Amino acid sequence: MLLAIDVGNTNLVLALGEVGGEIRDVWRIRTDAVSDAGTCGDLMRATIGPAIDEATAAIVASVVPDATPHVVGALTALTGKAPLVVGAAGVTLGIDVNIDRPEQAGADRLVNAVGAKAHHALPAIILDFGTATTLDLVADDGAYEGGIIAPGVALSIESLERAAAQLPRLELRQFDDDLPILGKNTIAAMESGVFWGYVSMIDGLLSRLRARHGTGDNMQTILTGGLAGLFADHLAGPVIVDVDLTVKGLFEIFARNR
Repeated sequence: MLLAIDVGNTNLVLALGEVGGEIRDVWRIRTDAVSDAGTCGDLMRATIGPAIDEATAAIVASVVPDATPHVVGALTALTGKAPLVVGAAGVTLGIDVNIDRPEQAGADRLVNAVGAKAHHALPAIILDFGTATTLDLVADDGAYEGGIIAPGVALSIESLERAAAQLPRLELRQFDDDLPILGKNTIAAMESGVFWGYVSMIDGLLSRLRARHGTGDNMQTILTGGLAGLFADHLAGPVIVDVDLTVKGLFEIFARNR
């Protein structure tokens, strides 16, 4: 049984399943709770429960360098062997990375491209709602062609709260198409700015990507990340929601490298 972990700035996403088979379950642990390998191992065991003892191998993709050694140490202790780490020497992804400095590409974004190649029609745009909101272009042969990084939704809300003394904390919720564009109170105005502002930004970026890279208006867009479901029904053009895209990519990479 394989334990795959995506270490993000906000959460660790953990998935357990058979290599080449279905993912059994997915869990989350807050990244800021991971202070050392022992604590990380305890959190994993408490979160996953007895099923963690079925894990005999592990793979990690991380965009948080300070947390990476803690996660690697915890997995080594739990499985009895060092995990595969995306980006380490000798770990092959099976895709080309066509950007100026491939070593700068976030591990999660490359893993998403691998997952898209294995599970979706290409070419495609991957839209990942994480701490940052990213859009990445994957060519018809699975090559990673580059992308766009914008502030994430939660990060934007936190910035508003910190910088504007009179603005309250806004809680994200499921919005409907009838959410007024013109707010009649502070909360309604903030909700409109965050929700319709992000919908407009994403639609605009998708339109420019499709137009400037010859992908056509019907190019598939794959939404992933924790907030994908919040925006999926409100974007122009065809979209597919695959919240497990990153861990699917990790399973593919492990299968290629084992």
